[in-house]
Amino acid sequence: MTIIRHGLSIGIDRVETDFFLTLRIVGKLTHGDYEKITPLIDSALEGVKSPKVNVFVDALELEGWELRAAWDDLKLGLKHNKDFNKIAILGQKKWQKYLAKIASWFISGEVKYFEEVNAAFYWLKE
Repeated sequence: MTIIRHGLSIGIDRVETDFFLTLRIVGKLTHGDYEKITPLIDSALEGVKSPKVNVFVDALELEGWELRAAWDDLKLGLKHNKDFNKIAILGQKKWQKYLAKIASWFISGEVKYFEEVNAAFYWLKE
């Protein structure tokens, strides 16, 4: 029996005195994943006093999206594009690097791809 894990988890990371919104992505995302996580992201960003937040995305276990989930991701990014200051995407696949470049077209803040976690957090803290 094979267990197939997929989904998004949301949290807050603290590095020294700085706080970051964190997203951890596992497997191939589905529309159902976005139905669950979108209200959580909306709620988390509603409570932020500063309109600009830094985001750390752990995409090391991301395998991709179903077509409808890719559309959900685009809509979510467009809805919150002005809420983000910097987005650091941690990955290990060439297509994830291209994904970061494409994401920068739809997000008003900076988006950068990293293959090393400390480098991502250093950049977010700059």
